[in-house]
Amino acid sequence: MRPGEERPVEGGACASVSDLELLKLRAAECIDAAAERLGALSRSIWSEPELAYEEHHAHGVLTRFFQSETPAGSWTVQPHYQLATAFRAEWGSPRGWAAPRPLHLGFLCEYDALPGIGHACGHNLIAEVGAAAALGVKGALESLAGLPLPVKVIVLGTPAEEDGGGKIDLIEAGAFKNLDVVFMAHPSQENAAYLPDVAEHDVTVKYYGKASHAAAYPWEGLNALDAAVLAYNNLSVLRQQLKPTWRVHGIIKNGGVKPNIIPSYSELIYYFRAPSMKELPVLTKKAEDCFRAAALATGCTVEINGGAHDYYNVLPNKSLWKTYVENGKKLGIDFISEDAMFSGPSGSTDFGNVSFVVPGIHPYFYIGSNALNHTEQYTEAAGSQEAQFYTLRTAKALAMTALDVIFKPELLEGIREDFKLKLQEEQF
Repeated sequence: MRPGEERPVEGGACASVSDLELLKLRAAECIDAAAERLGALSRSIWSEPELAYEEHHAHGVLTRFFQSETPAGSWTVQPHYQLATAFRAEWGSPRGWAAPRPLHLGFLCEYDALPGIGHACGHNLIAEVGAAAALGVKGALESLAGLPLPVKVIVLGTPAEEDGGGKIDLIEAGAFKNLDVVFMAHPSQENAAYLPDVAEHDVTVKYYGKASHAAAYPWEGLNALDAAVLAYNNLSVLRQQLKPTWRVHGIIKNGGVKPNIIPSYSELIYYFRAPSMKELPVLTKKAEDCFRAAALATGCTVEINGGAHDYYNVLPNKSLWKTYVENGKKLGIDFISEDAMFSGPSGSTDFGNVSFVVPGIHPYFYIGSNALNHTEQYTEAAGSQEAQFYTLRTAKALAMTALDVIFKPELLEGIREDFKLKLQEEQF
């Protein structure tokens, strides 16, 4: 627990006793009832970290989790959904002959890890949050005799967030078609209803030179490593003229094979980030000019290959995240201020692309540790028992927010309006 932070009543008790608040309490109770199974799910994923598009163990654990939920057959599960390690699990409320189109609510699970340090971004907890929130909504709705409109609860297993962009693959395959609102949450060092995750473009840069004996006749060679070093330095100098919100970072992946051979080949990998997709091409062009200048200076040829997918910036949906904050506070969540939200550090995620096709929320949550993401210490924290309380509390807040979306038509209308306005602002 953080200093001064009180643990709320177990089960997520709310102050109000309205029917909707009682329904939210039922959702929290369903999540608590499944806590042991959800914790085992998370630990199983955490204990066998898998890289992007290779999450076969996690895929199996998650699909079996939903297939084994009682009553048997309550979830329709599609393993290997559009991608080898993606899945779709769906539950639908009963509907009559004349019922309108169901409201489709999506809960997203991530489960890929980082090379060398495992689940240092806590994607095992993202999978748990998505599964838990979906169970909570389902359990709450099943307790009702009838609904104002039919609802479908859809869990999407989305692989390869750390590398490649599995959600983008799924968007292109139509997996997000007909979804009305999507929910997920990401582990962090603080509770934030929104962080301005930025647009990202990655490139692989290859220089081709000419090998020669580095001592006997170096003048016969064209040094591809020199080109890589010049490119690296060009970008370092360029930083002085970059906007404070732009980011450029990279590595030299290949720089030669032996000191007495002029390197004939070198390779760099770079990531470029900007607050919006409008700015990202401007930054990318400046960086690519640096790569080409290095080739010209050394006499090498250069090949610049962009990644398969650009990650878009995450669009905020104020109606959605304000509702999430209201629910989270009832559970004792202490959120950072709105000013801190929009001025704090952020990364990039393929959820940004999702936020351009369907309204959604991607809050961040504290897991009981001040360790930083992408460190060995965060890997340890993501697998800890302490993280479980915070993870399930976040799932309850998401489930409660989803229930607000179902039972408050004016909220859904506001969410859709926010989505349209942000899309208009982001035209690129």
